[in-house]
Amino acid sequence: MFSARTLIKTLFVCVAMPLAANALETVESPNAASQEAVLWVHQAEPEPGVVTYSQDLANIYEFFSFAPIWHDYRAKDELETQINIISLAGISQDFEWRAVLLRQLRASADWRAYDVFATDSLFALVGYIESVPEFGKSWYFGTDIGEALPRPTLTLVNKLKVSASRNSLYDFVFNLRPDTQQYREMAKAIVALQDQESTYWPKVQQTGLIRHGDKLKNADNLITNLERQGVLSTYEAQRLKIEQIGFYNAVMVEAVKRFQEQHGLKRDGVIGNKTRRWLNMSVNTRIQILALNMERLRLWPTEREKIILVNIPNYEMELWMDSQLVLDSKVVVGRPSRRTPLFESRLDSVVFNPSWNVPVKIMREDILPKVQQDNEYLDKHSYTVLSSWVNGSVISSEEIDWETVSPNNFPYRLQQSPGNFNALGRYKFNTPNGNAIYLHDTPAKGLFNKARRAYSSGCIRVQKAKVLAEVLLKRSGLKFGDYEYYQRIPETKWVTLRKKIPVHTIYQTAWVNEEGEVQFREDVYDYDTRPKRNSSSLSLTAQNQ
Repeated sequence: MFSARTLIKTLFVCVAMPLAANALETVESPNAASQEAVLWVHQAEPEPGVVTYSQDLANIYEFFSFAPIWHDYRAKDELETQINIISLAGISQDFEWRAVLLRQLRASADWRAYDVFATDSLFALVGYIESVPEFGKSWYFGTDIGEALPRPTLTLVNKLKVSASRNSLYDFVFNLRPDTQQYREMAKAIVALQDQESTYWPKVQQTGLIRHGDKLKNADNLITNLERQGVLSTYEAQRLKIEQIGFYNAVMVEAVKRFQEQHGLKRDGVIGNKTRRWLNMSVNTRIQILALNMERLRLWPTEREKIILVNIPNYEMELWMDSQLVLDSKVVVGRPSRRTPLFESRLDSVVFNPSWNVPVKIMREDILPKVQQDNEYLDKHSYTVLSSWVNGSVISSEEIDWETVSPNNFPYRLQQSPGNFNALGRYKFNTPNGNAIYLHDTPAKGLFNKARRAYSSGCIRVQKAKVLAEVLLKRSGLKFGDYEYYQRIPETKWVTLRKKIPVHTIYQTAWVNEEGEVQFREDVYDYDTRPKRNSSSLSLTAQNQ
């Protein structure tokens, strides 16, 4: 049987040919398809009721006098590739059975059944892509595609007719991909993993911490695992086995360090629970994670002219200016109980020495319980009690009857004064959005030394906040030195940027870096978890050939 793995490989074997400018021309609005055309479609479909868009299919095939339109094998490969990726991502049962049926029909001799079902699947693919802006943040972050996908528009049907009539159907399908090279590189990574599915992939069963010099209960298992992970060469693995190394030696430690770096773990070479969990993750799970993150690429911005990107599970921020990466910085994001949302905004100003208007939830859950234990807590941390946010008067903490006030019935608001110990640090980067989330400095610098940095209440703490402020002001034609006074004295100063900068938070738990290495990150918000299904029929391995 035809191997669907070959379909994935076309992602980097074939080179896309750009559509000619006139390939997007439309034809005149067609009349409704005839009953004979509809009957032909139903007779051609592989099984009764399999096709979803029978009227639109009848329209297409009547236009082409019932001749096949999928002549180009590259167009078939590209269609099946994109549908296979969606099926592997585990977000749609509809695309899962489409992926299987397309492979089976392509291996059969029934060209009508394949052609009709391929076109029907193309309509489903386009409906899916057109729905991503509205539903993608739901589909890719915990739920399945449950909504009925829309019918193809008349414009789309006309574009398809033009493309098929000019033998450029491959271009039409190829341009449905996310517009980023990352999609192609991640497809390569999936193929590499699929090539190893049938090979022996032992698990590391030894419990407890394994440190340099420790005795290994089964050294060969660890050596083979590291070889499969690509962090230990075949030569090194064979040499270690021949020498019958029975302890955790320096070669294995360095391999584990490389593995930890690729998974966002502390690079110490010690095998603990987190490193062991990643070492023992199945190939199929890694493929699913890669495929899901490939589909997430359809949500994220692709231009890098001027943008700030924060990848939440990577705990990193990037600033791009003039299509160049000018700054990257570690960040602290929201803890799982107070997640940093996926949002889009524009950074419009830098605030020196911001005061902090404490959100009600943080006030009730974090600060007031501490006040109940220490009645001097507010004074020690420079908090002011206000009667309200709008023209509120200052309330002396001594005037409050703390014995009768509880966190849930506290009628006032809290504001923290500017200064070195302010929760926002010395710099705030204003990004107006409905979630009241922004980037800011922090006095808690020690958190940036941790590998896992999900500790905030939702806002994004930036390690290189001062550098970010300096770059933003310079790019806006302002001199950072002109604000030297505000860097010494804790007085608030708002500086409006002449050009607002787009800010996007994204959530990628897998990608391929510039060195071609696959990177995985902890699914800190549990967004990668999908409904459990039997997906063995979707495996794109050599056994399907």
